[in-house]
Order: sequence, then C-alpha cells, then structure tokens
Amino acid sequence: MPPAGDPAVPDEFVQALRELGLAGAGVLTGAPLTGGVSSDIWRIDTPQGPVCAKRALPKLRVAADWHAPVERNLYEARWMQVANEASPGCAPRVLGQHQGLGVLVMSYLASADYRLWKQLLRDGQADPPTAQAVGHALGRIHAHSAARPALAAEFATDGIFFDIRLEPYLLATARRHPDLAPALEQLVEATQSHAVALVHGDVSPKNILIGPRGPVFLDAECAWWGDPAFDLAFCLNHLLLKCLWNRPATAAFLAAFDALADAHLQAVAWEPRGALERRVAALLPGLFLARVDGKSPVEYITAEADRERVRRVARALLQHPVDRLALVRTAWQEELAR
Repeated sequence: MPPAGDPAVPDEFVQALRELGLAGAGVLTGAPLTGGVSSDIWRIDTPQGPVCAKRALPKLRVAADWHAPVERNLYEARWMQVANEASPGCAPRVLGQHQGLGVLVMSYLASADYRLWKQLLRDGQADPPTAQAVGHALGRIHAHSAARPALAAEFATDGIFFDIRLEPYLLATARRHPDLAPALEQLVEATQSHAVALVHGDVSPKNILIGPRGPVFLDAECAWWGDPAFDLAFCLNHLLLKCLWNRPATAAFLAAFDALADAHLQAVAWEPRGALERRVAALLPGLFLARVDGKSPVEYITAEADRERVRRVARALLQHPVDRLALVRTAWQEELAR
C-alpha cells in the first residue's frame, strides 16, 4: 500500500511500468501532475528514480465535445526520439511506450531545473534570446526530418491531426463565422497539401520548458508528417495573444515574436523561406481567431472587448491575407494601440 495520504498510482501505469521492465513487484508511489487536458500524467517513483508517465484520454478535458484516438502517444514517443536526434536534449528521453495500455514513460524533469515558458511569459519575461532558442530548436527538428522523407511512414496520422487540430481549431471556428468559412476551409486544405516534415502540432508555451541547456518540447500527441508552417504559426499565435494577458509586456512579446520567427526561418532549407513564411502568415489569423471562437479558447482572454480585438484583426487578415509575418505583427500592434 502507498504511504497514508499519498494517492494510489493508477493500475494501468503500474502494469505498464512492470511490463516495460521499468519497475519491479514492489509498491509504486507518485503524484499526479497538473496542466494537461488530453492525458493523465503522473510522476512515479521507481527504484531507479522518478519517471514521468502519461496516458492519453479518449475525451479531452474541455467544455466542447472533443474526442481523440488514444493511440496518439505512440506517435508522441516517435516524435521525441526524432527530435532528440535533430537537437539533443530538446525533448524528454523516452524510456518506454506500452502500446496496448496507451502509456508513455519518459524522463522526469524537475521543476527546480526546468521553468515552464508559459509561466515566464505570464510574468512578462519574454526575452528575445529564449524565443530565438525556441525557434532555432524547432527549425532544426523540421530541417532534420525534411531531409529524411522516409520518416513519413512512421507518422501516418492524418486522421488524428484532423481530429485534434484542424477540425477543432479551424473548422469549428468556421461554423462560428460562416462568412469566413471559405477562407478557413482553404487554410485546412493548404495545410494538408504540404506534407514535407515532422510536425509537433502543439508548440505552445505551456508545452515548452526552459532548462539549463535550452528549450525542451513536451506533449507531442499531435505529431504528424505535414506542414511545418503549422508549428511556427501555432507558437507565434501565443506570443500575440499574451499581449492581452500582460499588457505592460507587449513590446517584449512582440520582440519575442520577431526573434522566434527569424530564428526558425533561418533554418528553412527544404523549400524557399518566402514560401513557408507566406503559409505561416496566412494560417496565423485563422489560429488567432480559433483561440477565442474555436473549441479550445485560451483561458486568460475573458473580457469581450479583448475577444473583439482578436476578431477584428483576424477577420481583416483572413479577408485580405498578407505574405509576411511582420505585417501580421504590425496589424496586431496597431490594434493594441487604438
């Protein structure tokens, strides 16, 4: 039995660790980790030390009716392995993946050494060098995978990516804004038609730790062989939205936006940089609008006046697309100055 007051480690995790050879027959103790809407995540103490284990949920913990296939953490494990080949240390080390139980076991990264980027941004700590490091690491992963097209066969996850990214973000938003539906549907088609590299799919500050050796990407449950423009747009979107979370840090967030975008674009070698930037600039307004009117709105934009700010800029850019990220940033900067 676990010590009094300690929660019991779920049976699926215990079975998975034992069958993967990561724990013996003794009692396992641990604690649930907070913050995830798509998985149960635990720190589990084994005789060899603590590990992090996660099990994908069939229904996400959001208000909308949002379901996703539980086999997605098999692809998360594969993404982590490829990412660490491209940029060593940029993802947790995979210790085992139990496909039958849907449990992924990875190295545990202690909060004393790894700060969550979202928390730093909340406090206005949006320094360009950190954003640059995130963009550089993400660009290395995209470039590494784009040079290895055989990897596509290991990430045949078109259906999963549609179910947990394209539909809940872009198509759900299209239903809220019928007049924008053609533009949003076209973004889905464009994203699906550029399958050139390994995509994380959830490059959000809540999934990025800043550690002693640089950024570490978590939660690659959306891993997909597709368009790397999605990853860059998804992350840049958060830096724009954070301006509404911490108004005094607006200039820092916009500087971080530029630093991250520039660092990533410098890594682009698989296609002309301008072509990728054009797709990112087109996709970003759709994702921007989705974070107030899609299935996964950000929790910190609560005032209707702020939602309307997002809608005004997103609508204008969806109706009149631009081809450079600086123009997206400027449109938002001008709206905030009104």
